[in-house]
Amino acid sequence: MFNLIKNEWIKIFSRPGTYVMIGLLVLLIIGAGSAMKFIGAADTPEGDWKQEAQANIEGDKQILEENQGMPAFNKQLAEERIAINEYRLENDIEPVSGENMWSFVNFNANFIDIVGLFAIIIAAGIVAGEFTWGTIKLLLIRPISRTKILLSKYITVLLFGAALLATLFVLSAIVGAIFFGGGGSQPHLVYIDGTVQEQSMLFFSIKNYLLSTISITMMATMAFMISAVFRSSSLAIGISLFLLFMGSTATGFIAMKYDWAKYSLFANTDLRMYTGAMPKLVEDMTLGFSITVLLIYFVIFHLLAFIVFNKRDVAA
Repeated sequence: MFNLIKNEWIKIFSRPGTYVMIGLLVLLIIGAGSAMKFIGAADTPEGDWKQEAQANIEGDKQILEENQGMPAFNKQLAEERIAINEYRLENDIEPVSGENMWSFVNFNANFIDIVGLFAIIIAAGIVAGEFTWGTIKLLLIRPISRTKILLSKYITVLLFGAALLATLFVLSAIVGAIFFGGGGSQPHLVYIDGTVQEQSMLFFSIKNYLLSTISITMMATMAFMISAVFRSSSLAIGISLFLLFMGSTATGFIAMKYDWAKYSLFANTDLRMYTGAMPKLVEDMTLGFSITVLLIYFVIFHLLAFIVFNKRDVAA
């Protein structure tokens, strides 16, 4: 199995497109740091933060009073802002002013979708490409089961995605430290199950990135399944990218009216909603529920990929 994975890894890095992906990611990180350092340098907050926090509390309370029929998602956002601002005032915790290393690392979490895009491209072509180039026959004539061949390809996709994610995190920390200095000692405040909690920025950042891998893994798995079933990398890329960027948005609109939206894959891929980083799409969702839904989709994707790949006749 190790030799199969090594062989797939060599194939990926023998393509110029792989280095283009890595280069684009590096340029995005450095570009974001440069823009925030030199263009946004003048955007420093002024005034009494306590007065501003109190004004924000009163504004959010007024919004809740005047819009009692507002969607649950928006209501949760307002309640979260109120609770965090009240906690700041009660415990004299000033908001972080300006940028620092950890704020830059967390800002670059927005680029995780780009990492997902690159992982999808690799997943979409890793099986379909063998059929397109005719090299699938060379793989199947070897005394190795089809299951092992397909599994090695899938593991390679996950390793590639993990490598890009680690690159994003580490390089963001390095660039952030160079441009903005250390991360400071102020805690990060999160709103979980009706209470405000303090977390270290390091712990919050690592958790934020790790939980974001769930979305990448599921979308790459979907692309891998489509690639194995339909032998078309363009179809796998097109469907997966459309769902990556539009799935969550469409699910959010549906969840405003229908609770059954919680059974959608895209309502459960972002587990950060259970860490206080964002509100839940449907109020009664739990971590156990989301994990169960994700496992069901994960098993279905793999059953389709492995059953079809093992039964397909490639003699022609």
